[in-house]
Amino acid sequence: MDFATIIQILDSAVRLMTPLLLACLAGLYSERSGVFDIGLEGKMLMAAFTSASVAFVTGSAWLGLLAGIAGSMALSLIHGLASITFRGNQLISGVAINFLASGMTVLLGIKIFGLGGRTPALTDGGRFNEVTLPFADALRDVPFLGPIYSELISGHTILVYVAFALVPLTWWVLFRTRFGLRLRAVGENPASVDTAGVSVTRLRFAAIALAGILCGLAGAYLATGLSAGFVKEMTAGRGFIALAALIFAKWRPWSALFATFLFGLLEAIANRYPNLDLGIVTVPSMFMNALPYILTVIILAGFVGRAIPPRAGGEPYVKER
Repeated sequence: MDFATIIQILDSAVRLMTPLLLACLAGLYSERSGVFDIGLEGKMLMAAFTSASVAFVTGSAWLGLLAGIAGSMALSLIHGLASITFRGNQLISGVAINFLASGMTVLLGIKIFGLGGRTPALTDGGRFNEVTLPFADALRDVPFLGPIYSELISGHTILVYVAFALVPLTWWVLFRTRFGLRLRAVGENPASVDTAGVSVTRLRFAAIALAGILCGLAGAYLATGLSAGFVKEMTAGRGFIALAALIFAKWRPWSALFATFLFGLLEAIANRYPNLDLGIVTVPSMFMNALPYILTVIILAGFVGRAIPPRAGGEPYVKER
């Protein structure tokens, strides 16, 4: 494997990890506040459909992005009402959101576009274009560092750079601000936060809203950045992989970056080498395509070490009178 091939695989890994990273950060905010969110998959799927639909009709990827965030936020509101306001089971609410999004996107796609649940292909105006960073072309021929900068770091859509910038921003918000301290406290001991005069409900809804925004970015990227439109079930389990990466990262932003990169790298390798020849044996394409999902099962089975979630996670808070 030469250096150019390694750069191409890493470039593909960065593109593929972006929706996972955004969804993982969404789950991080939600679960740090004590609200488990199994519905990341459904919110990403709804965001992908609404963003692709609006981008096709208006010809604007930015309007599609706003529509994707709105679609994801609508499902976040439903999840918040069910699990926070009405104190329902958070896991059941998330599963219901996944089923709702899966059915609605296909139904609306058939009703509006009549293309079997997908949207028409997006043109250049309806997609996010790749961003060429300064001096990328001039440095392209520089040995080693040139290809890394011009082909790996440069040449991605704006949402990729936003996703990476959100990692240090999330760390700063959670661990260096009063809001982050209260958010983490709500996930560990909501009664103490309530005793201090801070609204548990308001904080958890704020976390749910942030999760909705980030899932909206992830879904919009899938439909208008990584692909050129919406197709049925295009999230392909990425919401669940993001949850596994969140557990693997033990609910920490920087660890989430490396965990999602690992998943993206496995998928990139599977795409590059559908039948991996190891000399002694050839790994079949079915196994290579299943690699990210196999790692998900391994993580969720607890083989990567013990991950302790927020203590109040999954439990509705009932104010003491």
